[in-house]
Amino acid sequence: QVQLVESGGGLVQAGGSLRLSCAASGRTFSRYHMGWFRQAPGKEREFVARISWSSGDTSYADSVKGRFTISRDNAKNTVYLQMNSLKPEDTAVYYCAARTVGSGPYDSWGQGAQVTVSS
Repeated sequence: QVQLVESGGGLVQAGGSLRLSCAASGRTFSRYHMGWFRQAPGKEREFVARISWSSGDTSYADSVKGRFTISRDNAKNTVYLQMNSLKPEDTAVYYCAARTVGSGPYDSWGQGAQVTVSS
């Protein structure tokens, strides 16, 4: 498994922007597809975005499409989530996750970063 540490969360007004970072250590970062998930209070964790090991393939939840952008820098062992036009309903704990190329589920998770969007 790979160790993941998120940073960049915080409090922002509606319409604002934040960029989350997730630093990976322990294994070869380029062996992993990466994803971002979030969990709001009282709700189940949900998928936000994912990116393939080579950055050649990305996908997004409909709720964030056009506002969020996932990217990665394999030289820095880091994946990013740029969040623009934030809405109060984006308030959640955001988690990055990793899954090995060629395998099934995400099996490494970060500790989470709180994002709070005020109206």
